[in-house]
Amino acid sequence: MRETSYPITVAVLAGGQGSRMGGLDKGMMSFQGLPLVQQVLERLKAQTNAPIFISANRSLAQYRALGYPVVEDIASGFQGPLMGLLSVLRVSSTPWTLCVPCDTPFLPADLLVRFEQALVEQHPENPWDILIAADPRQTHPVIALIRTALADDLAAFLASGERRMMAWYRRHSWQILEFAQTQAFQNLNTLEDLAAAIEGKNNGL
Repeated sequence: MRETSYPITVAVLAGGQGSRMGGLDKGMMSFQGLPLVQQVLERLKAQTNAPIFISANRSLAQYRALGYPVVEDIASGFQGPLMGLLSVLRVSSTPWTLCVPCDTPFLPADLLVRFEQALVEQHPENPWDILIAADPRQTHPVIALIRTALADDLAAFLASGERRMMAWYRRHSWQILEFAQTQAFQNLNTLEDLAAAIEGKNNGL
């Protein structure tokens, strides 16, 4: 574990309905002998001593047993990752909050380093509020560093009925942080994705 050089809180989003996983709790699906969410937590805790929260809406005892604070959505009904993010922003005590999904067990080993470096290098004449991870093929909106003070704006956005992450990001100053490792951001979104990764297919790691 390395010392965090910038005040960041980390939110692991595991509060979804699991519709693409047949309604199963995705974070609790087993991969390489551990729940997916624990695989993500292990990747993160090796990189930082920053506070880490788990956003979850079921299997709460199992999530709490992992040793991290669990934050339930402040509104019911599985309203998507932005609701989980808002719920963590409300309890975050740091200026910045990094969100990551619970189904990305191959996250880059330098994820926190790169985001912190971007904060340090942020140009005072061209500041941004949101920094989104990307690889050479695509952006990954659920992996993003967000100014915690945007919580009220996010609450208003959700109250309007909107749920799309990029639609909310576009209300603010945002930039892309590109990583070279395409496979590091692989999502195990479905039972088929999970089975392929267990068999060692498509992960390239």
